[in-house]
Amino acid sequence: MAVPGHRRTPVALDDTARDNLRYIRETMERAGSFTAVPGWGGVGMGVTALGAAAIASRQASPWSWLATWGVEAAIALAIATWSTYSKLRASNMTLLTGPGRRFIYSLAPPLFVGALLTLVFARMELFSVIPGIWLLLYGTGVLTGGAISIRLIPLMGLCFIVLGAVALFSPANWGDALLGVGFGGIHVVFGAVIARYHGG
Repeated sequence: MAVPGHRRTPVALDDTARDNLRYIRETMERAGSFTAVPGWGGVGMGVTALGAAAIASRQASPWSWLATWGVEAAIALAIATWSTYSKLRASNMTLLTGPGRRFIYSLAPPLFVGALLTLVFARMELFSVIPGIWLLLYGTGVLTGGAISIRLIPLMGLCFIVLGAVALFSPANWGDALLGVGFGGIHVVFGAVIARYHGG
């Protein structure tokens, strides 16, 4: 029943439409998949890892070996960050919302655990198990993060896990070769396929 002298304030149609579009966009982001995995960035990470494997295999002490791979990890992180940001910007997406955030939440914990275990094993001078641990945990992060990404990503993670299992039970002097195959070869192959079929 209308109250005499009281007029209802009309809601602007464009405000309602804007709210509806925002809700639809946020829902799609939450339900969507993370497609900004950088193919060319993966190739770049692979190339630098192949170089690191060659350099690390010539190191005289395990600590200089570890430092070599530490530098490579920093370089790979920089390449991944820049190439992911570039692909996100080109597709008007953001890493901190929707599937991008879920991808990071899936990938980051295994990498953090890998860093902690590296410190523990290095302190115990168990350097021979580190390559297998790196490959296994990186593969775990890629596999879980890939659950909300394109189909190639979980497969890539599985390849790292298999290679990591091989590394754990292989002779210690195979470590750099297996790291080169994993962080080098697997990144180059999958990165090239992603770049070719999934927009760079």
